Amino acid sequence: MKKNKNSSPSKLLLSHLVCGIGLASSFWLADNLIDYPLETLCLLWLVQAPVVILVYSFFRKDKNQSSYLKAVTRGLLGLPVGAVVNALGAIALGAPVGSRYILRTLNWSLLMSAFAFAPAASVYGSSWVDWHRIFANTKLIESIDYMICIPAYGAVIGAWFGAWPMPLDWERTWQEWPICVTYGAILGYLVGMLASFGFVVHVSRQRVKGD
Repeated sequence: MKKNKNSSPSKLLLSHLVCGIGLASSFWLADNLIDYPLETLCLLWLVQAPVVILVYSFFRKDKNQSSYLKAVTRGLLGLPVGAVVNALGAIALGAPVGSRYILRTLNWSLLMSAFAFAPAASVYGSSWVDWHRIFANTKLIESIDYMICIPAYGAVIGAWFGAWPMPLDWERTWQEWPICVTYGAILGYLVGMLASFGFVVHVSRQRVKGD
């Protein structure tokens, strides 16, 4: 498999820094996730999704057949598709359904899609082979595979752990859907970003030794 020349550790670190700054900026601009969950979630994905799509489109795999603009378009189209998948999954796992929560679920799902689905859509497009390899078999080959897969899994696992306090009878505001789940997802995403860069550095060193 041909190595992506744009997937050097330094460039991938820079991409993660840009995405991290985007997430931090949206939090800084937001009011308060606990007091204003809907408005905050909306702002988070509105800032993070464009940043992620613009950054990851530089690492598209089919550069000879796909332009940067096409990769951005794929990411924009993948964002709502991923949101639908996340929303259905959350509801199936017990997320509340009703007029009070529907918009919260929608905006939370769009944020999760920005973490996990939109980057993959920008890079891999509609290549089912790559999607299955990354998310089903977790066969990570190139550096960009690590940078997409590990943060995505981190966000999902973090959201799952974040949901644990919800059924507890503490009667705290932050236990409402999807406040604690969002905090868990963001923490898991950030940890996944750090872990993925560590894997990229390790794999790059192994390849250098092998050469």
